[in-house]
Amino acid sequence: MPAMPLPTPLSPPMPLMRLALALSLGAAVSLGVTRFAYGLLLPPMRDDLGWSYTLAGTMNTVNAVGYLLGALLTPVLMRRAGPSALFLWGGWLATLLMGVAGFLVAPEALLAQRLLAGVLSAFQFIAGGLLAARLAARDIARGSLLLSLYYGGAGLGIIASALAVPLMLQVAATQPHAWAWAWWGLAVLCALASVFMAWPVRVLDEPPAPVGEVVGAAADPPSVRLRDMGWLLLGYGLFGAGYIGYMTFSVALLRDQGLSALGITTYFTLLGVAVVVAPRVWAGLLDRERGGGAFARLNALLAVAALMPVLASGWVVALVSGLLFGLSFLSVVASTTAFVRHNLPPASWARGISSFTICFAVGHIVGPVLTGLISDGPGGLARGLVFSALALALGAAFAWRQRPL
Repeated sequence: MPAMPLPTPLSPPMPLMRLALALSLGAAVSLGVTRFAYGLLLPPMRDDLGWSYTLAGTMNTVNAVGYLLGALLTPVLMRRAGPSALFLWGGWLATLLMGVAGFLVAPEALLAQRLLAGVLSAFQFIAGGLLAARLAARDIARGSLLLSLYYGGAGLGIIASALAVPLMLQVAATQPHAWAWAWWGLAVLCALASVFMAWPVRVLDEPPAPVGEVVGAAADPPSVRLRDMGWLLLGYGLFGAGYIGYMTFSVALLRDQGLSALGITTYFTLLGVAVVVAPRVWAGLLDRERGGGAFARLNALLAVAALMPVLASGWVVALVSGLLFGLSFLSVVASTTAFVRHNLPPASWARGISSFTICFAVGHIVGPVLTGLISDGPGGLARGLVFSALALALGAAFAWRQRPL
């Protein structure tokens, strides 16, 4: 296993924590709002525009296609412009696209918007992941916690969306296409977050130590082949297919089961709160595990959470499912970056993160449309979530076979 980079002269822990929290606003924009808020908007948009579940799922599939394109372009753009510029521009352009969505009603136009939003999400999220890895290298003892705080920022976006979307829908209830006002409100949230992301970018614009400065490492560390990470890459693709089905259709299922608007808001808010606190829960696990063990355990928990609203209905079941899902799903993402940080030399971090992101995006493309097709057939949304749970369970089984490099 490649040795870890030397930390820079010890920085006080609180400034590093504040940097991680400010950086996490990028995950709040690129995931929490740009991607996951669509699950809250899907029911009113589907009712107003007469969509099938297949079309509703295709919206997120197209978003995933954009994410894949963005993931393929990100390494090239990072070499040309640097991760900091990509991180900031991705956030501001995603903000613009969120506002544009409120003016669109034609499926073709909304599909194009979701495609471009996916591209920009990839730019920002992958660049932010690299900046978070640099931040983690500044404090080896707290590295996994700092890294997880970045991904946990998506929970802030989920909480903000859960509180803002129902409020905007209520305020605009008498307006045509009331859901459009929710898109505009979310664009304002993205803009506010983007303002505060400039500070961590200035600090983390350069790596904390030269790439070759590693403890006990050779000057030219051996390269790692992608097939050496094959089991975890396969598991991550299945994770991408499984988790997005839950995040896209769980709100619609709970509404069909009779959960009140207040219950749904509480469910989605608590899911976001769980994402925010998850770094504290799993940081030790991510520090200890050098192979696929952390990923496998977390993905297995996701499979259980996805099955819960299928097997039973009610407010308590919904909250427990949301809390368990929120505690686990972005920690799965963090576990792949931790794997890269544990097993690859710093010079290969960007390539490793991008490889995982591409596999994730492929699964993310397949998941929503398959879940939508299944949900349009016999058994409805419940059967669609069974597919999600099975994909997550299979991903856990594959990841369990991954050994440290």
